[in-house]
Amino acid sequence: MLPATFKLCAGISYRHLRNMTGLRRTAAVALSHELEKLALVGPGPSQWINQVRRRSSLLSSRLEEKVFNEAEISYIKQGQEALKKSMSILGEQDGWKVEIVAENGDKVLSKVLPDIGKVFKLEAVVGKPLDRVYGELVDNMESMGEWNPNVKEIKILQRIGNDTVITHEKAAETAGNIIGPRDFVSVRCNKRRGSTCILAGMSTRFGGMPEQKGYIRAENGPTCMVLHPVLEDPSKTKLTWLLSIDLKGWLPKSIINQVLSQTQVDFAKHLRSRVAMSSNVSLC
Repeated sequence: MLPATFKLCAGISYRHLRNMTGLRRTAAVALSHELEKLALVGPGPSQWINQVRRRSSLLSSRLEEKVFNEAEISYIKQGQEALKKSMSILGEQDGWKVEIVAENGDKVLSKVLPDIGKVFKLEAVVGKPLDRVYGELVDNMESMGEWNPNVKEIKILQRIGNDTVITHEKAAETAGNIIGPRDFVSVRCNKRRGSTCILAGMSTRFGGMPEQKGYIRAENGPTCMVLHPVLEDPSKTKLTWLLSIDLKGWLPKSIINQVLSQTQVDFAKHLRSRVAMSSNVSLC
């Protein structure tokens, strides 16, 4: 009678816990602990207790899982693909041509790749710890328009799990309106591998953000930023930014190349000012 009753209760608990919020995992762990105690009482019920214990363990692991729909899975895969391609490009050390070397040591290089075109790579050091820089670029992403004059607005359209977001970005007009208003819809993926943070992205389609009046829908990606502490001084962060953009429209390549490489140099300058200002505010 006792085994049958316990099996029934365990089955009810499984269906009930599956729909609970809050303390679901705690309840499952507590159930597992109680089963451990019962298993020591005697040899009789040990077999079915082990069966229920295994089911309880499976339940506790499933409670941690997040179920994504087909569209969300597609966005996650796009973000991962952007990360994979970007890191592959950055891993190839040969063939890079120097575009700009700033007085402070910031460097922009370029390379022409089959099926992608010209890509740019910024190498810079930001004099603040990695967490501070990461927080500004990821946690405060929607505030970028406040400190980066090349960005008019960034809006998060959808969050998918902990690592993936869909964003809409409006680029600010260039001086003299050489390049007219552009906007982007992107999937972004961020990963942390030890002390290295990788922020990758690429253009995507999102039903809730069709092409906007007055803007040319440009495309980017694969693109990524890699952040890690400077080896000689961990209080500073090494930033490597791979940029790949198709601005669309009829624009001379010479102008595009000049604008994009200068955009990267300007970004590093404005980022330094932002994190320095944030540090001063936090100390007040």
